[in-house]
Amino acid sequence: MFGPFIKAASEADAKLAALDRSQAIIEFDVSGTILTANRNFLDAVGYTLPEIQGRHHSLFVEPSYKDSGDYAEFWASLARGQHQSAQYRRLGKGDREIWIEASYNPILDRAGRPYKVVKVATDITRQKREDADRAGQIAALWKAQAVIAFDLDGTVLDANDIFLAAVGYARSEIVGRHHSLFVDPAQQASPDYAAFWERLRRGEFQAGQFRRLGKGGREIWIEATYNPILDASGRPYKVVKFATDITAQVALLANLERLIEQNFGEIDGAILRSTDEAGRAARAAGGTAGNVQTMAAASEELAASVAEISESMSKARAVTDQANGQVRTAGAHTQHLSRAADAMGSIVGLIQTIAGQINLLALNATIEAARAGEAGRGFAVVASEVKQLANQASRATEQISSEITGLQAVSQEVVGALDAIQGSVGTMLQYVTSTAAAVEEQSAVTRDMSVSMQEAAGAVAAIAENVQAISRAVTDVSDAVTATKQAARILAR
Repeated sequence: MFGPFIKAASEADAKLAALDRSQAIIEFDVSGTILTANRNFLDAVGYTLPEIQGRHHSLFVEPSYKDSGDYAEFWASLARGQHQSAQYRRLGKGDREIWIEASYNPILDRAGRPYKVVKVATDITRQKREDADRAGQIAALWKAQAVIAFDLDGTVLDANDIFLAAVGYARSEIVGRHHSLFVDPAQQASPDYAAFWERLRRGEFQAGQFRRLGKGGREIWIEATYNPILDASGRPYKVVKFATDITAQVALLANLERLIEQNFGEIDGAILRSTDEAGRAARAAGGTAGNVQTMAAASEELAASVAEISESMSKARAVTDQANGQVRTAGAHTQHLSRAADAMGSIVGLIQTIAGQINLLALNATIEAARAGEAGRGFAVVASEVKQLANQASRATEQISSEITGLQAVSQEVVGALDAIQGSVGTMLQYVTSTAAAVEEQSAVTRDMSVSMQEAAGAVAAIAENVQAISRAVTDVSDAVTATKQAARILAR
């Protein structure tokens, strides 16, 4: 007889145990005083049971709500046995915000009067935060971007004010109409347009820059994403488009593209001219470098020749100095010889005087011998021999005098010739000295010129290299300009 009741009670106990394991449960009396709570509820609010038992439910609400008429009516309706369920913002320990999805269930006694309230709750704090975050992001998008929603066939469901301002329509003019309102007839009938909506119906995301038509056929450009929205089963059920009006930017880019074509055309011409000029300069620099190098080599050879001449002139100067010294020495010897000849003339004169006196003595001896007769005959012979010797000495002296006179004449001629030679040698020495100095100076100048020409050759070679580098740089600039032009054209799209 009591079997069904026992079975039903057991089943009810099992259900309550299952709820206790999976749900947060707290019990109140009808005035809101806490009677008990399970572990799930205590974990959610962060309290222990002794901290909340006997305290009022208002422990979990803000003071402003606690003192409100709505809160009083909330508990009054529960006391009358009226069920309450919703999502509630509550405060945990330390005033930590939590959100719960709960049902407040009045429990009736046998007379049908409520005597306590059992709340069964689920902690949805994380879900609520995520929902708030998504809602905030969506609200921000609706404030910042043009937004329009379609069903899967492309029929407009709604649009925000930014989108309406971009296309120039009122909401009532587009809701219920097809997306093809915003495209030109040629695109409406194209396979691409049909495939576009087919991909969206399959849940495929679409993004890009699109040409669209506003009210009155006005051309507008948008950068947009078409986002299929999925239901709980993962099936698309509508499409939301987020868009930005880029009409002004597209017009600006079109103008930019025209300017790019114009300016880069001028740049191409300038680079072409620069390349030609650089080529001509490089060829001229190359020719000049060859000429300067030839001149440098000739200058180097000239410097070597001048150096040899300078060395020869130095040797000639030394030889001339030596000849001048030797002429001077010969002149001195000739002067000495002339003086010796003069002295010999004096001696010859003396000898002639002595010879005359001897002749006179011989004559006197002859006279005296004649007077002496036979006794003086031997003396007369001696006197005759002396006279002959005196005559021979006189003739020899005359011959010596003649030779000395000739020697003096030759000596005078030699002295004159040596003086003339010495004057010529002196003049030649001056010429050689001045010429050697000039050659030395020319040698120094030629060496400097050779060094300068070598440096000039190096400089011209460097200039040629620089011109070639400039030419290469112009080529690089041309390549860079070409790349920039391509990038700018891509940007202008």
